[in-house]
Amino acid sequence: MTSRTSRSIFFGMAGLLSALLIACMATQLGSNAWMLLTDRSNTLPTESSIFSFEPYVINEGSSNYWLYGKDGRNYYHFVHRDDAAYVYLPIDNACPGFQRDDIGTWCNVRVGQRR
Repeated sequence: MTSRTSRSIFFGMAGLLSALLIACMATQLGSNAWMLLTDRSNTLPTESSIFSFEPYVINEGSSNYWLYGKDGRNYYHFVHRDDAAYVYLPIDNACPGFQRDDIGTWCNVRVGQRR
């Protein structure tokens, strides 16, 4: 392998790693990937993405799955039912007395899809 080829491979790998690091720091990619790798009970909402989903209440028990999360469009609540893993509703909802971390104040929730 020539010096030029080795240099090209090095700079290509350095560029790829730099892009990955920037994506992890600028989005939720790093924390969501870690969450999915470390706890099998975790799931990402189908309506969201690994780049934008942001858990804001985490279970403090033996498993560290998210209880409440959000992205640019919706709030999500992990329910882990047979028919769905979570429910969600739009951020611009009109629920009276709405509190994002109290499912009892949510109205007209939508059932999320299982992956």
